[in-house]
Amino acid sequence: MSRRNSRRPQNLKASALFLAVLAALPLAAALTVAGCGAPAPSPAASPGAARTASAPAGAKKSPAASPGAARTTSAPAGAKKATTAQLNALSSARSYLEMSGFSRAGLIKQLSSSAGDGYSKADATWAADHTGADWNEQAVRSGQSYLDMMGFSRAGLIKQLSSSAGDGYTKAQATYAAKKLGL
Repeated sequence: MSRRNSRRPQNLKASALFLAVLAALPLAAALTVAGCGAPAPSPAASPGAARTASAPAGAKKSPAASPGAARTTSAPAGAKKATTAQLNALSSARSYLEMSGFSRAGLIKQLSSSAGDGYSKADATWAADHTGADWNEQAVRSGQSYLDMMGFSRAGLIKQLSSSAGDGYTKAQATYAAKKLGL
């Protein structure tokens, strides 16, 4: 078998995984992941990667929350005792933020969507609020992805980033991104 053919199954497997990730993301996020300037997802960010969720010190670990040891997610210091669903949503939220820029609203929508992760809106909101994300910098990441894909005017980028049908950033976050990106 030639060297080229010996790599083909691996590439097909990676392509199938990539397509599965794209199918689970909303259109704007899919465009970002599909080569529009976002860093490639790390192995820990892939849907099949093992994640463990741990509660704050002293809390019991649920067997369902500890399927592997490749990634650890814990609740922020000082947080009330989080549920397993909240910790799992937090782990998913952090994975999404590693892959692409997300607004708080967009992340909650992705986590709670039946086409996405299917967490309850309350758990998705809790997770988004506990990621420690800088939403202004997330807007810059998203804006850069759009600019890598096509040209935008300042007003057009702000509209795309702040539209509820687009990324769902606040007008202030979208304006911050446009300014940081030189528009």
